[in-house]
Amino acid sequence: MYSLGIIKSQPLRLVLTMGAVSLCIMLMLFLLGIYKGVADGSVEYIRRNNADLWVLQKNCTNILRGTSLLSAWQEITIGENPEVESVSPVLFLLSSVKNKKGNSTVFLTGYDPGSRFGGPPVLIQGRTVKNGREIVLDEAYAQKSGVDLNENINIQDQSFKVVGFSKGTNAFVIQYAFTTIDKARSLIGFPGLTTCYIIKVQAGSDINKVRSDLSEKLTGTAIYTQQEFLNNNIREMESGFLPILYAVASLGAVVLTVILSLILSINILEKKKDFAVMKILGATSGFLAVTVIKQAMIIIIAGAAVAVVLYFPAAAGIHYLSPEVSTENTFIQLLAVFSAAVGMGLISSFFAIQRIRKIYALEVFYENK
Repeated sequence: MYSLGIIKSQPLRLVLTMGAVSLCIMLMLFLLGIYKGVADGSVEYIRRNNADLWVLQKNCTNILRGTSLLSAWQEITIGENPEVESVSPVLFLLSSVKNKKGNSTVFLTGYDPGSRFGGPPVLIQGRTVKNGREIVLDEAYAQKSGVDLNENINIQDQSFKVVGFSKGTNAFVIQYAFTTIDKARSLIGFPGLTTCYIIKVQAGSDINKVRSDLSEKLTGTAIYTQQEFLNNNIREMESGFLPILYAVASLGAVVLTVILSLILSINILEKKKDFAVMKILGATSGFLAVTVIKQAMIIIIAGAAVAVVLYFPAAAGIHYLSPEVSTENTFIQLLAVFSAAVGMGLISSFFAIQRIRKIYALEVFYENK
């Protein structure tokens, strides 16, 4: 194959080009993996609770970047509704933690251990808290901080025994931790303070009717269904984080396109005489264009194969060094990145093909002189 012969004629250049393409593809895979990991970690707490209704302060739509302050009397009002099966108060605090590696911050979540709502979504080790002297940490935070089960950490000079590790509670820049709501309230000095109430209605009850009834009695609140609240938090996460990933991924795609365009153009210039001869022999513009496109596709496919082989060990190494950097990749993501790389290859080919059009058949005679 002539296209393959052109590429193989410069083995060092081929290796360097494949390496650059592989790194660009790995970058895009990594960014998609980071996004999936952050997307799941940021909202997994909400998704796993699977409540019917969430009650927050009016104009607060999410718990990721919103502030909500509710009082204890609202819990009593909610519980008086005969169609409400259970109501669970939850308090979120940004808390500074002192551990053996220094100080760090967690999203401390106070909940009622007797309720099935509000606690850690998935326990991978240990157990849930039983009293205010205990705490459950996110697994990534524990790994990053070097904290083991049954060790003690300090929050506001108060000691907490680590009794469990949770999963699905890593929001990349911060991780969840769980203790009792009474303890969380005591840390800020407001006994009845609550961030939100998680409501489960009676089986067969009309959720919208319950929401309407509660909205009339709970002034200064906003009540969302499970899906509405989940969508609000996903939208908030995407608006704050997704643009950064798009910008960096786009930069990687541009770099890939530029590198490949330059390499293909150099190959054409070096084989300028060959292309002139082919034009004399009657080769069509389409045939010459396909020759360039084949070169691009060979480099893209080879680079993608190398990227896939190297990516997963590299991602595992990054996670080992920085446990909070959690990546999750799916086949759809791999397919999307490969499709994008093929698209970049076609764009690069288009720019390189313009050089072929500037090669005239008679140039072969000038080259021979």
